[in-house]
Amino acid sequence: MHISEGVLSAPVLLAGGCLTLAGLTIALKKMDYDSLPLVAVMAAAFFVASLIHVPLGPSNVHLILNGALGLVLGWGAVLAIFIALLLQAVLFQFGGLVVLGVNTVIMAVPALMVWMLCGRGIHSTGRVAVICAFLAGALSIGLTALLAAGALWLSGSDLLATAGLLVAAHVPIMLLEGGMTAALVGFLKKIKPEMLA
Repeated sequence: MHISEGVLSAPVLLAGGCLTLAGLTIALKKMDYDSLPLVAVMAAAFFVASLIHVPLGPSNVHLILNGALGLVLGWGAVLAIFIALLLQAVLFQFGGLVVLGVNTVIMAVPALMVWMLCGRGIHSTGRVAVICAFLAGALSIGLTALLAAGALWLSGSDLLATAGLLVAAHVPIMLLEGGMTAALVGFLKKIKPEMLA
């Protein structure tokens, strides 16, 4: 869910850049440097998953996996998302360098929120863990769509209709991401539970 260059207003771009810089600073301070290989692997998964675009209305939809990144990496998700978005902007011109801060905020804030809301629940047993993982995946996409819509709305009221369509287009992706996150968490709990943040 990349917002392209030339769409957002300067105050929104500046706010996104400042928030991303603050998030990266906190992430680097809180992160255990032994987890850098895991951050790299999760950044690669995020990078590949969001390369597959399906046109839908005025937008493209794709998997984001930011909920899974939040559950696995915690604060490290900010770094993984930033690196993957930077590589996509440089290599494929998705989004762009000017909007890199806003795009990072749009995807990293929901990752952190679902980690804080659902992170403890995934360590439960049985259905509670599955429900928490599903909610983490679904909510992360819903929050990402709402933040993207908010950035568009703050940049001009003429983008309000586009913002609404963007949110509606991502409802099916919410369900898909919820299922994928639940499956991933279930798999990790069986083979390597220490990977979950």
